[in-house]
Amino acid sequence: MKLFTPASIGPVTLRNRTIRSAAFEGMGKDNNPTPMLRDYHWSVAEGGVGMTTLAYAGICRSALSFKTQLWLRPEIVDSLREITDGIHARGAKASIQIGHCGNMTHRSTAGGTPVGAVTGFNLYSPTFHRGLRKDELKVMARNFGDAVRTARDAGFDCVEVHAGHGYLISQFLSPYTNRRHDEYGGSLDNRMRFMRECMEEVMKAAGSDMGVLVKTNMRDGFKGGLDIEDCLTVAKALEQTGAHALVLSGGFVSKAPMYVMRGEMPVYAMTHYMEQWWLKYGVRLCGKMMIPTVPFRELYFLEDAREFRNALKMPLVYVGGVVSRDNADTVLDKEGFDFIQMGRALLNEPDFVNRMRTEGHRCGCDHVNYCIARMYSREMACHKHLDNLPEPILREIENIRRRDKERE
Repeated sequence: MKLFTPASIGPVTLRNRTIRSAAFEGMGKDNNPTPMLRDYHWSVAEGGVGMTTLAYAGICRSALSFKTQLWLRPEIVDSLREITDGIHARGAKASIQIGHCGNMTHRSTAGGTPVGAVTGFNLYSPTFHRGLRKDELKVMARNFGDAVRTARDAGFDCVEVHAGHGYLISQFLSPYTNRRHDEYGGSLDNRMRFMRECMEEVMKAAGSDMGVLVKTNMRDGFKGGLDIEDCLTVAKALEQTGAHALVLSGGFVSKAPMYVMRGEMPVYAMTHYMEQWWLKYGVRLCGKMMIPTVPFRELYFLEDAREFRNALKMPLVYVGGVVSRDNADTVLDKEGFDFIQMGRALLNEPDFVNRMRTEGHRCGCDHVNYCIARMYSREMACHKHLDNLPEPILREIENIRRRDKERE
């Protein structure tokens, strides 16, 4: 049984094979850390996890999608150091996910016109965006390296580069979002150029004392995006960059958002917390069409992940539907993966890892995705931890549970 044995990601050794995934917490304020963010990650560390990951820190101002997201810059190093010191005191390692949202933002948040691989209009933000110039891409790659150095100063053991889910690096990789006609577009090899430049800066900055993980897609999750063969090519290129581990995921926030997390999006709950009236009613009207349901099942990425395990020699992190000790043992012992990542399970039960020491324990998450619906406007929270939720939200949760049972 590998679950509770130590294992290494590059130069960093974890006490066990569990990692809190970089699921967006929404617990920042004005792009700074908060006591809520600190206390949550401390609770996960105390709950037995091998490493906990602070989610989706922007590498620069234009990288930001939300005010509740971290902007990784020297001004917040001391606050982050308090968080990492507390994680280490509880026996876990600390990681931070670094990335750029690309065109998934607005001018008021990003400090200018949102940027992406090409110029166009993103219906899912919704916003106009402009394509990055070649000289800007060199600066952006250096921003990734600077973010790693800042993470080191803040006491993090690892960084996780976000190269999936339809954010900036992924927007360059996918033919759906990359229609450039220069050396950064066209063939897959050209579309990987920006990713390789970013990774060159990251690995140089990481040196010999920091672990580097990369979150990468196994499929974009829709026709016209990257499929598994192309994603295998991307993964092999990442292996060649010297990355220490890959986190195998999938999906595209602006095209196949529930492919990432699975289940049904509670549209009423999502819009209940929105402040912009036009967005609230627009999403209520079109949300079911724009965010189609992809049924949840345990270990939902496993079939695709096997192909990557067979093709790659490097350490691989499995994420997607790990909700029990049996799931964890299947992934690690039977399928040969090196680590598991969990998000919703550790929101529902921050001490889930310790509870898994009891053979057969299953977390209490019911995957109705209230936490995800809420996180775009408030902090991520499990509905089971909250009192006095509005009656329409409670009815929506019950209806989703009922439909989930009918799908089984």
